[in-house]
Amino acid sequence: MEPGEELVTTSSQASVGAEQSPAGETAVSLQGITKAFGGVTVLEPTTLDIRKGEFFSLLGPSGCGKTTLLRIIGGFEHPSGGELLIGGQPMLGTQPYDRRTNMVFQHGALFPHLTVAENIAFGLEMSRKPRGAIDRKVAEALDLVRLDGFGARRIDQLSGGQRQRVAMARALVNEPEVLLLDEPLGALDLKLRLQMQDELKRLHRAIGGTFIFVTHDQGEAISMSDRIAVMSRGVIQQVGSPRDVYEKPANRFVAEFMGHSNFYTGQVGRREDGAGEVIVNGRPFPCTIPPGFAVGAPVFVALRYERVEVAPPDDPGFGLDGTLVEEAYLGPTVQRTIDLGEIGLIVSDTANNGRERAMAPGSRVRVRWLADSPTLLAP
Repeated sequence: MEPGEELVTTSSQASVGAEQSPAGETAVSLQGITKAFGGVTVLEPTTLDIRKGEFFSLLGPSGCGKTTLLRIIGGFEHPSGGELLIGGQPMLGTQPYDRRTNMVFQHGALFPHLTVAENIAFGLEMSRKPRGAIDRKVAEALDLVRLDGFGARRIDQLSGGQRQRVAMARALVNEPEVLLLDEPLGALDLKLRLQMQDELKRLHRAIGGTFIFVTHDQGEAISMSDRIAVMSRGVIQQVGSPRDVYEKPANRFVAEFMGHSNFYTGQVGRREDGAGEVIVNGRPFPCTIPPGFAVGAPVFVALRYERVEVAPPDDPGFGLDGTLVEEAYLGPTVQRTIDLGEIGLIVSDTANNGRERAMAPGSRVRVRWLADSPTLLAP
């Protein structure tokens, strides 16, 4: 490193997979919040509780409404309808500087003509804090983000990661109850992004405040969050822990957006005590059949790449026979595409444990997975 589950509703339906928040203090409460620009609705009526002290991510593709929602919480956008409470207090009509929130933007939004210390002190000086208190808080903030000794530097003397840490220090120096982070890692290269993820998690643990993090990057949200809200077209599709959102997607959008999966459509062909199969293009596709899916019902099947195991063609265990189409060496993993005939193509992503041997295209193989690995969803 460089030096230095609550109820979610929309206008049309209760958001699938939403969780009821357990008893405890709520940091931010959105109640039927909507937003339209020029007659175009970008945020459907949304109700969401974010708990005090949690790292909460708003995750979705560009244009899904996540940044609009964050800006409404921060007071930079006024909603078209609904109510907003922060710390139990109504906030609509309250200016950003009168809220117990601060925002970190993607590009930092630092003042280039000020030093690092002057940037961090700006908000405190606007509040007319005593000079001694300002200097003490600035020193504490620099220590918190591991930039001791950087106070006199100009912004153009810093790296991208250091600039983002200055932006975080400036946001944290006022001791906000809620820190709003609008894709703060988006402009950084991959290695620095991973380092800054660790920094954000460390800061969250050290401060114990509420972090609301906007990102389009699934890996960022999964690695840092206590809970995630997955958004699409102005609607929260699912709220849950990273594990729940990844392992138990509420609908097809979440399944497709979170990670890499093989997707198939078919009909439930057989079910016995939960076990059974889906018929895909006339071929049986073994999987666990959850309650609510009757024999003959149309289904959408998602199977994660990493859940597919590739074995030799003479392997005695259960499996479907296929032909290797392509093998790609990706370093940490080996990705293989296999033709299963009528079922179609299936992709396997196997961890590179040093024992994986290269296979030539055209090789016969057997693929298999645990019966509960596929996820079945309504089409």
